[in-house]
Amino acid sequence: MTDKPQPLIEIGLTAAIVAIEGDRPHVLVASSDDGEGLHAGLPFGPFDPLKHRTFEIGLRAWVKEQTGLEVGYVEQLYTFGDRGRHAQRGDTGPHMVSVGYLALTRAADTTTRPQVEGAAFEPWYRYFPWEDWRDARPAILDQQILPALAEWALAIEPPNAQRTLRRRERIRLCFGGNGGPWDEERVLDRYELLYEAGLIEEARRDGRPAALARASLPALGQPMRFDHRRILATAIARLRAKLKYRPVVFELLAPEFTLTELQRTVEAISGRHLHKQNFRRLVDAGALVEPTGDVLTATGGRPAALFRFRRDVLQERPAPGLRVRGRR
Repeated sequence: MTDKPQPLIEIGLTAAIVAIEGDRPHVLVASSDDGEGLHAGLPFGPFDPLKHRTFEIGLRAWVKEQTGLEVGYVEQLYTFGDRGRHAQRGDTGPHMVSVGYLALTRAADTTTRPQVEGAAFEPWYRYFPWEDWRDARPAILDQQILPALAEWALAIEPPNAQRTLRRRERIRLCFGGNGGPWDEERVLDRYELLYEAGLIEEARRDGRPAALARASLPALGQPMRFDHRRILATAIARLRAKLKYRPVVFELLAPEFTLTELQRTVEAISGRHLHKQNFRRLVDAGALVEPTGDVLTATGGRPAALFRFRRDVLQERPAPGLRVRGRR
């Protein structure tokens, strides 16, 4: 009797589980030794086709099992399978293909602490500090990122680089350099450009020549294991875009909330400050909320009216979202 041949590919499910705590967006991470040191990563588990009829059922099952969390909104992002971003040098086992998911949970639900050892909700701007424009333009852009990218843009591009846009054009498109606008939805594009330029730890770990050629790398956010920071970038970009045409923001809020809480949640996700009166006019025009008739008195000032999501809007128009201005 011969042994059953080992499969060449395994399917894993990786979740970016997002919550808002203290006006800051958080993502669930767990520390693990990936062979290069202790790095945070997104929770992930294998897909078992004998137990789970669909990927989403499998995802919800192991998230509940591993973390104790009941996630609400779940959306499949992308299938990640680049060799070198998960496999380690010298690996002979099956290649891991990871199906990434965005999952949302309310802060109140996170009081059930994750049961995975070393797991906790961490601010997502810890991994992408250049994405938070709420207070001001991030200093890391002008002090580290743009000078390093400008140096990279001067280098001769590889002869096999089949790119429609040159490096300088891509930098301007992604990072808004030379007077170009900042588009908050290009989170993944910016991360991929930093990876290609060899400016982040994951590029060095994966053996990218641009990173290996550098004596040292700038500290551009905390790295994550495998390709999990790429998956998180994809999740942030998707959520920022989704705000404008789907009412997903209400999955992150309590059933009743103030307009200030709604605005701060939108600001936390989009990474930029919104003018109070303009935002409230936008909310009124969208007819996404309705007053409950109650007020919140624990505000330190005047009582604030409480609102809830107006579910009828889902039947009234196909794309009910908060159409905040997309560029800066």
